[in-house]
Amino acid sequence: MGQINTVDKNYKVYDDSNYHTKCDLTKFPFKTEFSFEVLIKMWEGALAEKDKIKSTFAEPILNKLKNIPELNGTIKDISILKKHEDLVDVLMSVIYPAAEWDRLIQTSSRPFSMDSFYSTDLFKKIFGTTPEEVYLRLDEKPKEMLLSKVLHAYFAILDQCYGVKKKFETPMIIGVTDPKTKLKRYFHLKFNPDFIKVKVNGELPELTEEKINELLEDVTNIDKWIEYLPPEKFEFHGFANISAVNVTDQEIISQLKHDLLEKDTINSSGKFALLQEKMRNLFRQSDLRMGIVAFPRDWSLLYDYAHKLGESFMFNKSHGINCEQAEHSIYGDAIKSGKPLIMENLDECNCISVVEQTLLDQGLKSIIISPLYYENELVGMLELGSPNPGALNTLNAFKIKSILSLFAVAVNRSIEELESNIQTVIKEECTAIHPSVEWRFRRAAMNLITKRDNDQTAEMEPIVFDKVYPLYGLSDIRNSSTMRNEAIQSDLVEHLRMAKDIVVSASQVKSIPIFDVLGFRIDSYITNIKEGLSSGDELSVIDFLNHEIESTFNLVKDYNPSLNDMIESYWKILDPNLKSFYEKRKDFEESVAIINETISKHLEDAEIESQKMFPHYFEKYKTDGIEHGIYIGQSLVQDEKFDTIYLKNLRLWQLMVMATIARKLAEIKPFLKIPLDTAHLILIQNSPLSIRFRHDEKKFDVDGTYNIRYEIMKKRIDKAIVNGSKERLTQPGKIAMVYSHINEAREYRKYIDYLISIGSLQGEVEDLQLEALQGVSGLKALRVDVNMDFDSKEKIEKEEIKKVVENISESVN
Repeated sequence: MGQINTVDKNYKVYDDSNYHTKCDLTKFPFKTEFSFEVLIKMWEGALAEKDKIKSTFAEPILNKLKNIPELNGTIKDISILKKHEDLVDVLMSVIYPAAEWDRLIQTSSRPFSMDSFYSTDLFKKIFGTTPEEVYLRLDEKPKEMLLSKVLHAYFAILDQCYGVKKKFETPMIIGVTDPKTKLKRYFHLKFNPDFIKVKVNGELPELTEEKINELLEDVTNIDKWIEYLPPEKFEFHGFANISAVNVTDQEIISQLKHDLLEKDTINSSGKFALLQEKMRNLFRQSDLRMGIVAFPRDWSLLYDYAHKLGESFMFNKSHGINCEQAEHSIYGDAIKSGKPLIMENLDECNCISVVEQTLLDQGLKSIIISPLYYENELVGMLELGSPNPGALNTLNAFKIKSILSLFAVAVNRSIEELESNIQTVIKEECTAIHPSVEWRFRRAAMNLITKRDNDQTAEMEPIVFDKVYPLYGLSDIRNSSTMRNEAIQSDLVEHLRMAKDIVVSASQVKSIPIFDVLGFRIDSYITNIKEGLSSGDELSVIDFLNHEIESTFNLVKDYNPSLNDMIESYWKILDPNLKSFYEKRKDFEESVAIINETISKHLEDAEIESQKMFPHYFEKYKTDGIEHGIYIGQSLVQDEKFDTIYLKNLRLWQLMVMATIARKLAEIKPFLKIPLDTAHLILIQNSPLSIRFRHDEKKFDVDGTYNIRYEIMKKRIDKAIVNGSKERLTQPGKIAMVYSHINEAREYRKYIDYLISIGSLQGEVEDLQLEALQGVSGLKALRVDVNMDFDSKEKIEKEEIKKVVENISESVN
C-alpha cells in the first residue's frame, strides 16, 4: 500500500512505497471474538420474511440453535463446531452454495485472521489447513498483510460507528507456491466483512467531519488512525469470509509484460532465468526450458547476437547450426508459415534434420518454435522445450498467443540497444565510419562488447585492410593564405581608422596630450600592418584597441552629443561576437564556404552513384578547398568479388567529377564577394597498399613504411613546381594528374582522350616533369584544360562509363 503526502494546498503526492507508520505493530491491535451472531440474525430475518419457503427452512434451524447456547454467544473453542457439524453446515450454506462447493476456493475465519474454522476442500489443497501453512505458501510480506488488515478494520469502524459508507478495497493479488512442484499460482482474494460486528468499549471517540476528511485524504497514515481511533476502544465480533479466484494466467502475463518492457530482460542471465521461471508457472511445467533467437540487422552477427540475447537452443556458438541447416528444419518451417509450430514428440518426427537431432541431444522431446514479428518485420523466434513428450501441445500453446507480441517488443528493443551499443563503441573508438566499411567496425565493436563482459579494460582489435588501391583528389583555392591575410590587413586598418576618428574628435573637444599619443600609436600600427602582417599582429592590435582606446569611450562620449553618436556608430559597425571590424574577412570566409559547399555537395551526390558501381571507402576533408581520398579493393567488401575493372571505372569517374566541379566553380565565381580561383589535382598510384585505422586520430592512414611515400606525396604535391620553371603545377581551369610510372600515364591518357572526345576536356595534354619535393623525387604529371562551355548537366550513365573503361582497359593491357 501507500501514503498520500500533502505537497501544498493544491497538490498531493501518492507514495506507494509503504504504509506510513512509526508504530511498531507486530500483531493485530484490536481485540477479536469469534461468533455466529450476525449470521444467526440473518437466519432470523429469513424467518420473519413473508416468503414461506425461507421462513419454513429457517424455523427448525433456529429452534435447534436455542438448545445449543455455545453456538449463540462468543465461541472460545472452535473445536465445538465439530460436535455440531451438521448444524454448522446448514448455517454456512447461505455463504457456501452446495452446488458450487467443489469449485469454490473459500474460507471463513475469526475476524482479521487466517485461523480458519470452515473451508472448502479446494482452499485447503491450495492454501493449507493451518495459519502456519498459509503464511508459508504466501508471497505476501507479513507486515504488509497486517497493516492492510488494520485499515480494513478502521473502515469497518467508520461504517458501523460513524455512518461513513466508504469501502477500503484493494486489488489483493497473492502468489502461492506449491510445496511439491515449487510452481507458483496467483489468486485474487476478496475479503467480506459482512459477518463482523464492531463493538465499542466505553464512550465512542468523537470524530469530527474535519478529522474524517483528514483520515480519508491520508488514508495509509496508520499513526493518525490510531491517534483518532485508539484500538482499545473497539472490538470485532463475528467472522470474516475470504474467497479466492485463480488469476494465474492473467497475473503472469501481466508480470511478463512488465518484465519484457524493462531494459536488459533478455540480455541479463539473471533476469532471463526469472523470465523462464514465470513461463514455467504459466505452463505449469517445472522443467520447461525457454530460448530466444534474435535476428540482427546484420546477419553476419547472428551468432554474436545469439550469444548476447536469450540463450537460444540452436543459434549459439556451442552448436554452430548455420542458416542453411536451420532453413530445412522446424525453424525454417516456422518462419515460412509465420506462425508457431509444435512438435509434441521429436522421437516420432519422420524427417530428423541436424537441427532436430541437436534438440534431442539436449534432452528435449517436445518443442514450440514461434516467429516474433515487430511492425511486420521478423525480429526473432521464441523457443519453448520440454524433456517430456506431449508436454507442449496445441492446448497449452494457445497461452503463448497473447505474449508473442511482448517478446517481439523486447527482442526488437534488445536488438536496438545492442545496435546502439555497437554504434556507441564505434563512435567512441572510431568516430563516424563510412558505410562501405561499417561491417568491419561492427564486427570489431561486437567482439569488444563481448570481451568487456569479462574484462572492462579490453581494447578494440586492430582494423587493417590489405591490398587496397588508393585514389586522391584535391580542389584547392589558389593563394588563399595571401588573400586571407590581405582581408585581415584591410579590416584591421579600417578598424584603426575608425578608432582614430573618435580620438581626433575627442582631442578637438578637449585638448588632452594623451589623445595625441594615442593618435600617434594608431598611425604606427596602420603603417606596420600595411607593410605586412606578421604572426601575432592581429591579436596585438585588438588588445591595443580594447584596453587603451575603447576603454576611454565611456569618458569621452559625455564630451558632446556628436562624440556619443560616433561611438554608437563605431560599436554598431563592429562584429558583435568578435568585437572587431569584420567585413573583408567575412566576405572572404563566405566565398570560401560557398566554394567548399559546392565541391562537397557535388562530391557527396556523385559518391552515392559511384557506390552503386562497386563499394569503396570514401573520405573528404575541408580546408581552403576540399580534398578527398578513396580506397577500393577486395578486403574492403564483405560479400562481393573485386576486379581491377572497378578500379579503372572509379578512376574515370573521379576525373569526370573533377571536371564537373571545375565547371561548377567557374559558374559561381561571378557571384562570390571575393572572386576566388580554384585548381584541381589527382594523385595516381597503381600499386596497392594497406591502410590501418588509427584509434588515436580516429581516421585511416597507410600502414607500413613503404607506403609512407604515398602519404608524403599527398601532403606536398599541391606545392609542386614544373621542372625548369617557377610555374605551379596546379593552375585554375586545369586538372593536373601526378604519376610515378609510365603505365599510370598511359591509362589516364585513354581517359583524357575519351573525355576530350565528348567535350568535357579540351586542348593539348601537357606531359610535365616536376621538381623534386622534400622526401619525394621523380614525379611527373599530365595536365589538361577543362572545357568550361561543356554542358555540365549532361549525365553520363554508369553503363556508358563501364563500356568506356572496358575498351580502355583492353587497349592498356
